[in-house]
This record gives sequence, C-alpha cells and structure tokens, in this order.
Amino acid sequence: MPSVSAVPPSAPSSRDRVVRALRAAGCVFAEDEAELILSAARTPAEAAAMVERRVAGLPLELVVGWAGFRGLRIAVAPGVFVPRRRTEFLVEQALERASGAAVVVDLCCGSGAVGAALAAALGPVELHAADIDPAAVRCARGNVAAAGGRVHEGDLFEALPRALRGRVGILAANVPYVPSDEIGLLPLEARDHEPLAALDGGTDGLDVLRRVAAQAPGWLAPGGCVLVETSRHQAPAAVEAFERGGLTTHLAVSEELYAHVVIGVAPQPVSPVRSPAR
Repeated sequence: MPSVSAVPPSAPSSRDRVVRALRAAGCVFAEDEAELILSAARTPAEAAAMVERRVAGLPLELVVGWAGFRGLRIAVAPGVFVPRRRTEFLVEQALERASGAAVVVDLCCGSGAVGAALAAALGPVELHAADIDPAAVRCARGNVAAAGGRVHEGDLFEALPRALRGRVGILAANVPYVPSDEIGLLPLEARDHEPLAALDGGTDGLDVLRRVAAQAPGWLAPGGCVLVETSRHQAPAAVEAFERGGLTTHLAVSEELYAHVVIGVAPQPVSPVRSPAR
C-alpha cells in the first residue's frame, strides 16, 4: 500500500510525496487532493494519517471532514451521504422558482447541505430538515445551526411538525433513487462508505420518490414547490408520479452536471369572481 512519511506540510518535498502516494493509489485528481489534505492537516503526523486513510479508499470528503457545496463547507461524517455537485442544480431550481419562500424543508437531508445552501441564499427562513438516519441527523444539526435550522429524526413526513402542513414554500427531497439491483454498480466509495438507505430506491429506484410525490401536496403552501433529483431514464415515471398528486410538474435538466430534477408546484387558490356592482 502506498504511504507517505510524516514530513512537515511546508517542506518543499511534502506535496510531491503526497501526490505520488495518491496517484499510486489511483486517485485521478491527485494534485488537487494533495492540496486539500495538506491544507487541512494541522501536523505532519496528521497529514500522513490522512493520506493513509485516502490511500485505503476512504472518500476524500471524509478524510478532510467536509465537502464543498455551493460555496459552503459542509461538515460530513462517517456513515453520512456525501453531497454531490450535481445536487447544486436542485438548489438552483428551487431558488429560481421560489425565491420568496419563508419556510424551507430539506427532506432526506443527509448532511443538511441542501437546506444550508437554500438558507444561505434566501436569507432568514424557517428551516427544517429531516432524515431517518441518526448519524445524518447529528451531522445536519451542525450544518444548519448557523441558519437557525431544526433537524428532525424520522421517516419522511412523519418526522416533521404537523404545524408545517400547508406552509412549506420549498420542499427539497434528495431521495435515494438507485434501483436495488444496481447498487453493486456504484463506485466503491459510495458502496463501502455511504448508508444503503441513502442510495437504494427500491426495485425501479422510485419507491421513496412516489411516497414524497403522494404526500407533498398536503404540506406545500399555495404556489409552493417540491423538488426531487432523479435519473434520465426514471424521469418520465417520476413526472407522472408528481402529476398524479395534482401538482403542475416540470422536468429541469443540466447536461453539464448530468442532473435531472422533477419540480412539482402546488396550485394557487382561485380568486372568486365578483359580479359587477349594480
């Protein structure tokens, strides 16, 4: 197994040694990873230990303890889903469609990255996040604390306060959507270091998405939106699930990020037609 000796991060040769160790382990972006590790390490011994963990296959985000997401440093912990860059597209779509939202919910929140990013962009909001995994709940609490967010533990909407029904302006749900029989095809880092519940979406990958689509309308404020990430081949069925719930549905696609986001918008109340005065 490649290793790196405990040399001071400031030494001229330390970066080269780290790069060589990472490259030998198959890290494609060895130079960038070396910079991150050396900047995060407080001592030479810590730098060496971090490189050893990375060489052993631990995701870089877990090695350094954070993931970049829309300009934020989101703390991550072992056993918690690491936010992906493509999910930034979901946040962008939410901001475009509900920039005046006062109540935001981050469902299946994982680290809380989506909720934290929405709150950072929107300004003061009532932010709630929820996840079924206790490790994710603990991690998310730290990431949304600056925004005054509350994190709840439980299964989807069962975790949320009843008082939120009919008030949510943005409901972001980064649900698991990998079909069960495709879990084995995921990168090793995801299979070995992320919780199965955050990845496995059932037989066709849409089990959790359908549950969200069925229940979301009761939680949205008039004109509020629910946004869920999915894949290209799942998108038609996901759109259909949202439409069955009575939502005006759109599919947004980013070819650059290979991101597909289904957006459902709750209907606005119809203003009564008044008869002209006589």
